[in-house]
Amino acid sequence: MTNREWHLLSRPVGWPRPEDFALVEAPVPAIGEGQVLVRNKYLSVDPYMRGRMSAAKSYAAPFELGKVMQGGAVGEVVESRAEGIAAGDHVLHFFGWREYAALDAQHAVKVDPAAAPLSTYLGVLGMTGLTAYAGLLRTASFKEGDVVFVSGAAGAVGSQVGQIAKLKGASRVIGSAGSDEKVKLLLEEYGFDAAFNYKNGPVGEQLREAAPDGIDVYFDNVGGDHLEAAIGSLNQGGRIAICGMISVYNNTEPAPGPRNLARLIQTRGRMEGFLVGDHYDLQAQFVQEVGPWVASGALKYRETVVDGVENTLEAFLGVLRGDNTGKMIVKL
Repeated sequence: MTNREWHLLSRPVGWPRPEDFALVEAPVPAIGEGQVLVRNKYLSVDPYMRGRMSAAKSYAAPFELGKVMQGGAVGEVVESRAEGIAAGDHVLHFFGWREYAALDAQHAVKVDPAAAPLSTYLGVLGMTGLTAYAGLLRTASFKEGDVVFVSGAAGAVGSQVGQIAKLKGASRVIGSAGSDEKVKLLLEEYGFDAAFNYKNGPVGEQLREAAPDGIDVYFDNVGGDHLEAAIGSLNQGGRIAICGMISVYNNTEPAPGPRNLARLIQTRGRMEGFLVGDHYDLQAQFVQEVGPWVASGALKYRETVVDGVENTLEAFLGVLRGDNTGKMIVKL
């Protein structure tokens, strides 16, 4: 049997190019004691992966040149030499970008395909869901009655942030997205109170129109003009959770910061970055609270599914372009 896997050949400068990558055929790996062999069924592609393609020091180690990349995946165990995991079990792990993965059993988390579709463990019930939950409730210190603004609101994280805020008693939830179709989705399916297409005019003007009384919480997935607009509309005591800044990930020169940071002094505002890895202590609470919302339909989710390991790179580039609605998933 052969194992197709994606290798990083060169570090992208600006937008990643197909020639920076290669889909390589390799033998299916053998496993040792305490390991499992997993046939991946779904792969996750996420914006943070762009940072790992750079050699710059960051919170995660860079991908190694000439070697297979990594990412979230869920699949079926086809061989096990570890206690507690048997062939036929389904597991979540971080050895994606390939068809078969050999890994230490300690890095695999068993999941139940009968409780929820396997793909949801990469999205609404997985790392992206926990990111939304921890960022809103802990980092941004959300409280009932807050006015909440979310950028990238039709994405995997943003769509959950807005819905969780509504379910927790936000007085108003506003979202920005990159198309009129996504704006319609936010309003009609996800229950946002207001939404706008950031391509239709200056973000600051559209936000002031959507939130005439200002905002208490901003959940940032975009950075750039969205962050500046949010600071401009921040109420006294407002909080900003910095989750991502996809608008600058492919810049070849440093992006200028917001020009209105002095407003944080006036508003006594707080801006804080966070990583989901710092909040895994919330995992059990997150599943206990969000799981029933998903099961009942109170919290809705979308997935954009791309078929075939050979299309993983195009799916990733689609995330950077904003092609996805909800979580981008590759089905093998």
